[in-house]
Amino acid sequence: MPSSTMSEASSSAGIAQMRGLIWLVAAAFFMQTLDSTIVNTAVPSIAQALVVPPIALKTALTSYVLTLAVCIPASAWLSDRFGTRRIFAASILIFTVGSLACGVSQTLPQLVAARVLQGIGGALLMPIGRYVLVRAFGPKDFVAAMSTAGIPGLLGPVLGPLLGGVLSQYASWRLIFLVNVPVGLIGLWLNRTQMPDFRGERRPFDWFGFALFALASGMLLTAAETAGDGDYRKAGIAALVGLACAFAYWHYGRRARHPVADLSLFKVRSFTIAVGGGMCMRFGTAGLSFVLMLFLQVGCGWSPTAAGLMIVPQAIAMVLMKFLIDRILKRHGYRRALFVNTTLATVLLACFALFDATTPWWAIASLMFAYGFVMSLQYTAMNTLAFVDLAPERAAQASSLTSATQYLVISFGIAFSSWLLALFLGAHHHDPAAYVHGFRIAVLVMAVLPLIAVYVFTRLRHDRPLRRPITTPETAA
Repeated sequence: MPSSTMSEASSSAGIAQMRGLIWLVAAAFFMQTLDSTIVNTAVPSIAQALVVPPIALKTALTSYVLTLAVCIPASAWLSDRFGTRRIFAASILIFTVGSLACGVSQTLPQLVAARVLQGIGGALLMPIGRYVLVRAFGPKDFVAAMSTAGIPGLLGPVLGPLLGGVLSQYASWRLIFLVNVPVGLIGLWLNRTQMPDFRGERRPFDWFGFALFALASGMLLTAAETAGDGDYRKAGIAALVGLACAFAYWHYGRRARHPVADLSLFKVRSFTIAVGGGMCMRFGTAGLSFVLMLFLQVGCGWSPTAAGLMIVPQAIAMVLMKFLIDRILKRHGYRRALFVNTTLATVLLACFALFDATTPWWAIASLMFAYGFVMSLQYTAMNTLAFVDLAPERAAQASSLTSATQYLVISFGIAFSSWLLALFLGAHHHDPAAYVHGFRIAVLVMAVLPLIAVYVFTRLRHDRPLRRPITTPETAA
């Protein structure tokens, strides 16, 4: 494989001659998406092993997602400065070491620290993999290459919950992390022979802006976490510090020459609506899988495998909807499609409050399938709307900002849903009936936030049809 002297003319080599690169990127996408979902079904098993209440495991989920959000904006600068081959290898190595550390953790703080390390590596895998495919393949082959590499990324949410349930029930929850170790070693070997060493224009890194962004994100999540634990004084202090840092970055970022997050993108109306509506939507829905797994396993007494199987219909429906999304958006436009679909998603989310310990499995599976079908269109429409009015040269900054925002809000959404569940649980952490009651009220409160998104999407000025598809694995997240 040529080194940094390789130019974009290498796209003429075709997909068949660069299949090793595609498989390398595909494996990275798979590891990253798998670990975003695989822990949910193992939460009760991990909590029992670490001797903590199941609700306390929210920190192991939010710490990973928050680290993704904080570190993604640095990926472009790192690859331009040190080269894609070196940074991609470093990200695989860090992710693999973090996975090993997760698998041998003996306490919850150790697991959280290992998840942060894992998140640092995972944050670089997807953006650098996508960037390499853009550079390595020309316009003729890129869509096909991206689609091939993205298939394992779509399979991650399907296999993650089921694999997590099976391993935690029949083997050990530690294996859900340790399975990444051999995959990571194979990835390091492939990286040496298949990964091109692209570099970009060197520019100074916005360390001050990055520190403000990271501190704001960390403090706001700390506020949400500590509020869920009942320490409202500490939560208030963390919230004030986080909001102050966020306000400082808002003023600083609009004047910085090379900002870590380009806030001028919010001058574009469609981008602002896509991000704003997406934040409301994800804030209300991100924690559903976490509280659903606790409801099924702790509240209803289901096995981890049976609970994991309930996520599979949702993931299958999300994949099936991919074949219809372009047609729907081209025919109905963004404004109408998002208004109707967001309304449906809100209603379906509220329908989860109808479940109790006697609800048959087929009813839960049916609602999960319908919910996945609707959410697949929702995620793709929100993500592609952000790009329709942007010039191509701004796409990289927009991708980094939207990815960071998505993961940031997902971490807040998980913390919010767990706080709601803990609030309605009270002191009854070991009472199955309390989990059923808390889950039903929590999802009703969570459904309020997507209602705000319904209003936000009506602010689109006209029903613009889909002009160009954005074919990345992120359109499914």
